[in-house]
Amino acid sequence: MEAVNTPITDADSGDDAGEAIGDPTLGQVLLAVEELWPESLAEDWDEVGLVVGHPAVPVEKIMFAVDPTLAVIDEAIEWGAQLLITHHPLLLKGVNSVAATSAKGLAVHRLIEAGAALLTVHTNGDSAVGGVSDVLADALGLENVSPLTVAANGLPEEGIGRVGDLSDIMTLGDFAARVFEMLPAVAGGVRVAGDKDGLVKRVAVCGGAGDSLFGAVRANHADVYVTADMRHHPASEAREGTPNGRPYLIDVSHFASEWLWLPPAAEALGNVLADQGYDVEIRVSTTNSDPWDFILTPAGD
Repeated sequence: MEAVNTPITDADSGDDAGEAIGDPTLGQVLLAVEELWPESLAEDWDEVGLVVGHPAVPVEKIMFAVDPTLAVIDEAIEWGAQLLITHHPLLLKGVNSVAATSAKGLAVHRLIEAGAALLTVHTNGDSAVGGVSDVLADALGLENVSPLTVAANGLPEEGIGRVGDLSDIMTLGDFAARVFEMLPAVAGGVRVAGDKDGLVKRVAVCGGAGDSLFGAVRANHADVYVTADMRHHPASEAREGTPNGRPYLIDVSHFASEWLWLPPAAEALGNVLADQGYDVEIRVSTTNSDPWDFILTPAGD
C-alpha cells in the first residue's frame, strides 16, 4: 500500500535526562510500556503483550504502527527496528500453526529471522490515560473529558471511550468537517448521520469499533458520537431509538481513528526511556494499513 501522508515521529533522545547509559533490553522496554499502558487495563477477550521476541535482546530502534501487516513488518525490518509495537494483535484468536504458508505464520517468521520483536498494545492502549480515545478527544478540543465506560481494573479516568464538551456549540456539518480534517486521508472518508444544521456540544468518541457502546453514549447525553466500523443494524437502531435524532453519528476509518494515537504514544515511550537514561530512536510507520483502496459515491453534496 502507499504510505499515509503523515510525518515520522522521533522520540526525545533524552538530552535533558543526563548522560545516556546505552541501549535498554527488550525486557526493560516492556517495563516502560507497562508503566504507560498496563496489561491489567486490557479487556478480558483481548490478547496484549509480547508476541515475538527475547527479553534480553538490546533495543536501539522502535517502530509504532496500527497493524502488524506484512508491509508494516517489512518497513520496520528495513529500518532496522528491534521492536515493532502495534495497536492491533497479530494473534487474537488461537492458532495451532505458525508455518510460513499462512500470512500470520509468515509474519512471525519474518520477525524472528530479522531479530525483531513484536508487542501488542491494544485495549490497554485504548483505556489508559493518554490512550487512543483521549487523543481523539484532545484533537477535537473536548473539555471536561471522562470515560464512556470506566475500566474495571483502573483509575476513575481510565476506560473505553471518552465523552466531553466542545468549548462552543457547532453545527453537525462543521463538526464533521473538523473530524475529517484531523484524520489521515484514507479511502473511506467520513460518514455522517443526522441533521447537517443540527447543533452539537456534548461529544462521545471511541477509537476503533465502538457501536457496542451506544448505551453508554445515550446515558452520557451525547449530541454526537464519533467512532469507526458502525454496522447497519446498531446504527439504524440508534437513529430510530431517540425522538430528537440524537446522538448524531459520525463513522470514520478504524485505521485512521487509531493512527492518531501513534505519534503521542511514541513520544510518551521515548520520554519514559529517556528519563531512565536510555537513548532509543522511535518512529511511526508510514505504511497505510487501512484495507480499502478507493470508494465510489453518488454525485452531489
